[in-house]
Amino acid sequence: MTALSGPTREHLDWPFFDATHKAFAAKVDALAASEALASVDHHDVDKACRTLVKLLGEAGLLGVATGNAGKSEIDSRAVCIARETLAWHDGLADFAFAMQGLGTGAIGLSGSEELKAAVLPKVTSGDWVSAFALSEKEAGSDVAAMACAARADGNSYVLDGEKTWISNGGIADVYTVFARTGEAPGTRGISAFVVFADDPGFSIAERIDVIAPHPLATIRFDNCRIPASRRLGAPGEGFKIAMRTLDIFRASVAAAAIGFGRRALDEALQHARTRKMFGATLGDLQLTQAAIGDMATGIDAASLLTYRAAWRRDVQKLPTTKEAAMAKMTATETAQSVIDRAVQMFGGRGVRSGEITEKLYREIRALRIYEGATEVQKLIVAREMFKGG
Repeated sequence: MTALSGPTREHLDWPFFDATHKAFAAKVDALAASEALASVDHHDVDKACRTLVKLLGEAGLLGVATGNAGKSEIDSRAVCIARETLAWHDGLADFAFAMQGLGTGAIGLSGSEELKAAVLPKVTSGDWVSAFALSEKEAGSDVAAMACAARADGNSYVLDGEKTWISNGGIADVYTVFARTGEAPGTRGISAFVVFADDPGFSIAERIDVIAPHPLATIRFDNCRIPASRRLGAPGEGFKIAMRTLDIFRASVAAAAIGFGRRALDEALQHARTRKMFGATLGDLQLTQAAIGDMATGIDAASLLTYRAAWRRDVQKLPTTKEAAMAKMTATETAQSVIDRAVQMFGGRGVRSGEITEKLYREIRALRIYEGATEVQKLIVAREMFKGG
C-alpha cells in the first residue's frame, strides 16, 4: 500500500485565508515531510519533545504561536494550520508546537516588556520549552477551587502548593503558573506568575504516563520565592488572563482534532479502495460508502467552525469564546467518531499496536478533555447565548 504524503489543502481556498497563510502552510508541509521530523525517536518522549521544539524553532514556525517573540499578534489561523498539519503527520510534533504558544500566551498578553524580552525569543527559537500550569487535583474544570497559593512578601511572591496534569512538566524551562492570591473569593482572587525551572523551591513531584505519551507531570512549590516583577497583569487578574489565553488556543485544539480526523479518513479511503472483500473491494460496499460520507461531512463541518472562530479573532477582532467552544466541542467529538469508524473498517489490524489507526485512537481521546472538556464547552456556549439575549 502506498504511503500517504500529506493532508489535503483544498480548504486553504476558503475565504478565511490569504496568501500569507498559504505560504506558511507550505513551510509547515516542508518540515512535516522532512527526514528530520521522520527520524525523531519517539521512544524517549522527553528527548523527542525537546528535539521537535528545536526543529520547529529552526524552521521558523513557532513565531505565529508566540506572536513572533512578542512583537506582533498571535495569528490564530496560522496556528490552526500548523496544528492540523502536524497532527496529521505526528501527534507529538503537534503537541510540541501547541505548548510553545499556550505556555507563553499569557506572557505575550500581560507580561512586562522586560519579561517578554527575557522569555519569548528563547521559546520562539526553540531553545526553551514552555508550560502552562493551571490544573490541580481538585481544580480542573472548577478553577475556583484552586488551592495553590502565592503570598506577597516585600518585592517577592512566595508560592506553595501543587499543580498537576501539566504538559511539558519535567522538561520545561519556563512555566506560566496560576495561584490564589486572595484579593477576592473564587476566581477573582487568582493571579498569574512566571516561574523558571531552576527557581529554588520548585520541583517535579511526579511524572504522569498517559495513553498517548507526552511529557506530563505534577509540579510542586515549596516556599518558592520569585520576584514580584514576574507577576503577569494586576493582582487578581489571573483567571481573566488564563481564560483569554485559552480562548486564543482553544480553536487550535479543534484544528489538531481535525488533523487527526483527516488522517483517519485518508487512511480509511486508501484501505477501502484496496481491501478485497466478497469479490469486490471494501469501498464498493454501500455501508462503507455511507460511513465515508458521514466522516467527510463531519470533518468539513468541524473545519468550517474552527476556521470561522480563528478568522473572527484575527480579522474581525471580536471575542471568540462561543465560537471557539463550538469548534472545539464539534471537532474533537467528530474526530473521535471518525477515528473510531476508521478502526472498525480496518478490523483486527485497526487495533494492532503501532498501526496508524491505533495511534490516532489514543491521540484523539485526550483532546475531548483538555482545555475544557466537551461538557464544559456546552455550558460555555449556552452561557454566551443567554448573555446575548
